[in-house]
Amino acid sequence: MQALHARTVVASVAAATVLPLSLGVLAPHALADDAVPVAANASGTPSPFGPGCSSLPKNGKGSIDAMSKERVARAAATNPQLTKLALALKDAGLTTKLDDAKHITVFAPTNAAFDKVPKTELAALLKDKAKLKKVLTYHVVDKTVTSSQLPNGSFKTMEGSMLKTSGSGESFKVNDKANIVCGDIRTANATVYLVDTVLMPPS
Repeated sequence: MQALHARTVVASVAAATVLPLSLGVLAPHALADDAVPVAANASGTPSPFGPGCSSLPKNGKGSIDAMSKERVARAAATNPQLTKLALALKDAGLTTKLDDAKHITVFAPTNAAFDKVPKTELAALLKDKAKLKKVLTYHVVDKTVTSSQLPNGSFKTMEGSMLKTSGSGESFKVNDKANIVCGDIRTANATVYLVDTVLMPPS
């Protein structure tokens, strides 16, 4: 009987010793998982977000992967949602300027954004190179704007006026007017946010 009691005590002590040790082995892994943020993708760069991203080509010209290898104006020219912007940049003489810039951010109006502008107003804008250049450079910030800065952002544009962003999660607006329909698209020299409205600089 005493031998049985002794074996029971020994087993209890062994279990009590093993349990903390096993917890000690597991704890660092649990803490590591909590401490390290999940990478957006294999390369560690943020993944594009927004409802408009799904309509971009999955591969080839205009795809997110293809755009990442091109300078920003050239990337816009290959994207089916940004062909009107690419033509406007060319008309304004801004293609080379944007492609030569480093670490800029472009709030890029989509074709649908240009379609919102009344035809007569758009035609007049496209004919006035100085005004067109002013409008287009208002969409460009001369530094990288990250998605974490969008909830309450205020940025000086290449045009000279301020541009503001607001929102949360994956829903953001620019100047309380334009929705960001696909954000955090990376090109070789820029971060691009597709917007559904052409922004007009303060008069």
